[in-house]
Amino acid sequence: MDIDRARTFLEIIQCGSFLHAAERLHVTQTTVSARIRTLEDELGRKLFVRNRKGAHLTPAGREFERFALSFVQIWERARQKLAIPPGRTSVISLGCEPNFCNPLLLDWIVGMRRQNPQIALRADTAAGAQLLDLLKLGALDIAVLRAPALSQEFRVLLLHEERLLLVRSRKRGSGADNPDLGVHVHVDWGMQFPAEAFSDTLGEPDLVVGLGALGLDYILREGGLGYFRATEVAGHIEAGALEIVEGARQFSFPVYAVYAEAGEERADLRAALEALKSAAAGKAD
Repeated sequence: MDIDRARTFLEIIQCGSFLHAAERLHVTQTTVSARIRTLEDELGRKLFVRNRKGAHLTPAGREFERFALSFVQIWERARQKLAIPPGRTSVISLGCEPNFCNPLLLDWIVGMRRQNPQIALRADTAAGAQLLDLLKLGALDIAVLRAPALSQEFRVLLLHEERLLLVRSRKRGSGADNPDLGVHVHVDWGMQFPAEAFSDTLGEPDLVVGLGALGLDYILREGGLGYFRATEVAGHIEAGALEIVEGARQFSFPVYAVYAEAGEERADLRAALEALKSAAAGKAD
């Protein structure tokens, strides 16, 4: 079976339509249709039922899904194994959501390079849903997520129970809703923290951003306030550039590592998880 056909099949399941799968795979819808048609011809079974609402698996398609997933996982693992640089024993691939990567990802890399130099590393950032897709396909060994979906095939490890703190810059801006507090910068921390969760204290946001580092840089330069991770603002508070807003509500913000249950037998994965726990605890080495 062609690997592109298997990936296309799985992408349609994730997206729910041939059109959206084509967009994510950066190919035409005609190419997607041709791949599935060829796959159905090879298997002798119809895999999808298509209508105006999208594409849905047939009973044969549901049965084939686990085989396609296993095929892609094996392929990705083999590709990574063959791509091990000379002098290294294995490769660990870790993906992290952008809003958690600083300084966690750098600290993890530093810790791994110091303690396990024989292991080659690959690190990247992506949205949570994309990281889970890559984990299922075997393209990632570990995904660092805010709110992972529970699955029997994955293990979930709590890395750090962080807090979201309301901080403001010493440089005061002029907020549209509350000029005494300054410009309200709302960071999209996920579905658990919509803007409405903070509106009683801050009013409607003046600025909404998807990346915590961007919002933080803005209020440091132009003034304002918003909720940010405690580890991200600690240095700025100590330096006097930011201050915690007294009496403001604080929010729990747990961060998790997700990995395949089968990977627990691998020494390199166990080493990577230990380094990740150390990095989350603020210990780069």
